[in-house]
Amino acid sequence: MSLLIVRQQLEQALDAITPKIDTAWENVFYVPTKGVPFQRVQLFYGEPENPTMDGFYRDVGFLQSTLYYPLQSGPGDAITRAQLLRTTFYRGRSFVSGKITTVIKGTAQRLPSIVEDDRFLVPVRVPFFANVLP
Repeated sequence: MSLLIVRQQLEQALDAITPKIDTAWENVFYVPTKGVPFQRVQLFYGEPENPTMDGFYRDVGFLQSTLYYPLQSGPGDAITRAQLLRTTFYRGRSFVSGKITTVIKGTAQRLPSIVEDDRFLVPVRVPFFANVLP
């Protein structure tokens, strides 16, 4: 259940960012509109950590939002959105739901830009860990 709750916490925070842009969520049908920016969201998990013997564990991973902007319009809008992700998911921000606390463990990383078809892509990774109490 913790995996679902962590996803909900992070996706709700992402969805609350304004101004809004279209979002392609994992395993949800989405057709991009030509010329309209959107983001594709993925959640990646690493190996859980078990720092104690009492049932407490820590999920670790990152939320990745890949920003898709029209090609040949310059990097400014995509970079501005990447910065907005950084300020929303700042180091130390936490989300609490019952016995699960998800914490942003570092500054979001802007990965190298990619050109794909008619889009300029900017991937942004937000590292997190989630403490899951027994």
